[in-house]
Amino acid sequence: MFETMYYQVESIDGDYANLKRTDVETDEPKLVARALLPAEIAEGTKLVYEMMQYKIQQ
Repeated sequence: MFETMYYQVESIDGDYANLKRTDVETDEPKLVARALLPAEIAEGTKLVYEMMQYKIQQ
C-alpha cells in the first residue's frame, strides 16, 4: 500500500526542486529532479505524491 504525502515547492534550482512536506514536520527539504514533477510547477505550488507520482494539488 502506498502512502499519500503532501509537499510544497520551496525553491527551484535548475533541474531540481526543493520540496517541503506539509503534512508532517520535517527539517530537511526533499531534493527532486524536475523531470519527475509536473512541468507547470513554480515556487509555492502544492503537490500530492501518491502511487509513485507527483500531481498538483487541486
